[in-house]
Amino acid sequence: MEFSFNKEQELFRSSVRKYLHSIGQIQVARSFSEGDTVPFKKAWQGLAELGGLAINIPEEHDGAGLGQLDLALILKELGRVLLPGTYLETTSFAVPLINLFGTSEQKQMYLPDIASGTKKASIAWMDHGRIGDRLEDIQLKAEKCGQTFTLTGVKTLVPDGDTADLLIVPVRTSHQGLSIFLLNKESHPWKSKVLESVDETRKLTEVSLEEVAVTSRQMLGPIDQGWSILQQGLIYLNAAIASMMIGSIERVVETAVEYANEREQFGQPIGRFQGIKHKLAEMQIDLELAQSLTYYANWAIDSGAGDCEIAVASARAFATEALIRTASHNIQIHGGIGFTTEVDCHLYLKRARSMENYLGSIRNAYESIAKGLGWCKGEEQPVF
Repeated sequence: MEFSFNKEQELFRSSVRKYLHSIGQIQVARSFSEGDTVPFKKAWQGLAELGGLAINIPEEHDGAGLGQLDLALILKELGRVLLPGTYLETTSFAVPLINLFGTSEQKQMYLPDIASGTKKASIAWMDHGRIGDRLEDIQLKAEKCGQTFTLTGVKTLVPDGDTADLLIVPVRTSHQGLSIFLLNKESHPWKSKVLESVDETRKLTEVSLEEVAVTSRQMLGPIDQGWSILQQGLIYLNAAIASMMIGSIERVVETAVEYANEREQFGQPIGRFQGIKHKLAEMQIDLELAQSLTYYANWAIDSGAGDCEIAVASARAFATEALIRTASHNIQIHGGIGFTTEVDCHLYLKRARSMENYLGSIRNAYESIAKGLGWCKGEEQPVF
């Protein structure tokens, strides 16, 4: 299919790129990894002022009323600079789920604040001691007493749980049923502890819930239907992850080409050597294929295409593998200096590895593709 963005979409993407350039591009991520969050806070507020946090929020809730494909353009730009924080979780998980399953009260309570940049959301999915993305891995129970539920337990690997204002928390409300609660930090405070992470530009935390009392007003969607809601949210999230990754791939390819043209060996740029040429060509092919799959996946979500889930899984799997490959090639092209902290090569490889198994693995994506295409039946698993 022939595909191109319209003038308004390109202008908005250009505005976001110019803004990110004005605040230092990847220096925001570097400062964040060193403990200086001031540049990141400035970047977050600047994105809000540009309308970057209101893209897929309905107009009646102070949003722009645009779609997933419009959001993909911004996510790509953020992936180029490895922007820290929970833009991904806020715009591509919390907002779609609140739009789809939230009550009128919940939409009015959260969406305008998200659009203005005053409220950030995160996902508290994994239980401490049971790290995994399967239904049986979620064991934190909500004890019901009358109209009140009490949450007590620990969630781990929560992105920016110490600075998030809103937590999406799946809990077990029956033997086989999960429910999702929206915890507002103002009314339902939680304790958090920062964990060590391979990717210093993405802060992971452990969140402790100690007898947090909630009611059905904080529940997102029907009781015991949380698992199907989470799966719907993963469609949006995985498309968004792929969108950020193609931005990272694009910047990695640019960096590799620039260095290959500048670095000289034996009196000529190393880009003239066949071994380097082949790597650069492979990296460009990875970028083109990842972009095509990702743009189609986001279009499929907006248009409600029948192959939406397959398209999203394909984009997530290929973009993840492509970012790992291109980031690794980039380090090799840079040679010894590619392993040092002074250059940015390692930051992109760390981001690739940290996102490789984030709320699902490449194997999970391939299994989704196989099941969607009817290649495996019942309990059978596809073989790769």
